[in-house]
Amino acid sequence: MANLKITCKMCRREQVSLCGKETCAFKRRPTLPGVHGPKYLRRKPRLSSFGTQLREKQKARRLYNIMERQFRTYFEEATRKQGNTADILVQLLELRLDNVVHRLGFGMTRRQARQIITHGFMEVNGKPVDIPSYRVHVGDVISVRESKQSKSLVTQMKEHVAKHDAPQWLTMDAATLTGKVTSIPEGEDLRSVFDPTLIVEFYSR
Repeated sequence: MANLKITCKMCRREQVSLCGKETCAFKRRPTLPGVHGPKYLRRKPRLSSFGTQLREKQKARRLYNIMERQFRTYFEEATRKQGNTADILVQLLELRLDNVVHRLGFGMTRRQARQIITHGFMEVNGKPVDIPSYRVHVGDVISVRESKQSKSLVTQMKEHVAKHDAPQWLTMDAATLTGKVTSIPEGEDLRSVFDPTLIVEFYSR
């Protein structure tokens, strides 16, 4: 419960639902956290260009549950690759195993997906992986370990996966709880609650 409160506080701070929960506190109280939060509805504070860029970067970090050093590492890797740095940055974030597990519907939120992975529920190409930041590639198969099939959490996964629509760059077999990365996310699949171009501008100052 404490983690949920902390997460929803971040949602209210960034003025967007980051936790992905239907019960997100931001949907009930769309004000900034703290005693001065309600004033936000009466007079929205003006942000400098730096402040706007910072807020977009913080949104992305909190959405994917990444610390600053690791996030900057992703940005630096994106700048070394040929192509649009903003798009490549989002692609690198989307290809994290915890995000893919969430996108496939195994976890209702990225935080839950992270816990599922660290508790040893998932495997990639038949090999157990318990590192949330593990990067998947096209052709990789993500599934629930056979030794975990009897757990009650797996029953919940099946119910959620049956109602979940995976993005176009992933395929999901709900019957076997097996997903596959069929392509690199592009175009509409890269749209998110944050603007990656402002993040590029932030780090390029």
